[in-house]
Amino acid sequence: MTDPATLRARAGALHLHGLLAHWPEVAASDWVAALLDWEEQERGRRSLERRLKDARIGRFKPICDFDWAWPKRCDRAAVEALMALDFLDDAGNVVLVGPNGVGKSTLAQNIAHQALIAGHTVLFTSAGQLLGDLCALDSDSALRRRLRHYARPQLLVIDEVGYLSYSNRHADLMFELVSRRYQVRSTLITTNRPFAEWREVFPNAACVVSLIDRLIHNAEIVAIDGESYRLKEARERTEQRSRQRRAAKGGASP
Repeated sequence: MTDPATLRARAGALHLHGLLAHWPEVAASDWVAALLDWEEQERGRRSLERRLKDARIGRFKPICDFDWAWPKRCDRAAVEALMALDFLDDAGNVVLVGPNGVGKSTLAQNIAHQALIAGHTVLFTSAGQLLGDLCALDSDSALRRRLRHYARPQLLVIDEVGYLSYSNRHADLMFELVSRRYQVRSTLITTNRPFAEWREVFPNAACVVSLIDRLIHNAEIVAIDGESYRLKEARERTEQRSRQRRAAKGGASP
């Protein structure tokens, strides 16, 4: 039988004040433990549902279907260690770097989803969406509120850094956000550019060196190399359709 003190603590954590007010009358009842189980399970389900919606991860291929044999280089052990989420405890960052189509976004989505399942708050966004959103604000108060929004999640995923070039204003906002999260919350970046090329992403921006410094301090950097998996799938679809057309043509011959 569950210890009454433990049951009372659980009821307090759930803020069931009506139940607590009558605790001497109900503490020994068999249904109290079941009631607390139901309440905890339902709140956990609703919390996960809400955090999944707010995270905006989108649809993605689960890690069990990831083709580890396709990239020429990808440290599977490092990725699986990231899935254990220890880096969140240390407010560490993660950088997945590699050319287009090698699975960086898919891995980032899986790590983000695992963090949600573990009870963390997550927000997934592209660099373009993030910086466009911040730059569109026309008042300091609105900008401060929006920066707090992006600084709040325990894990912020910024996808596709390097696919576009940005102005000094964009660079300053990225630096401000990364600085707010530095050593407080974890940030995961996916990029198709090595850090040596980030001056092309943020040309003429004075803060690029400091931005990179804050990102890579206490960070796990996973390099992925290989041909585009999307291009591979496109070639396979094309070949399959060609075979189907040849088979159909052959079947139609007299």
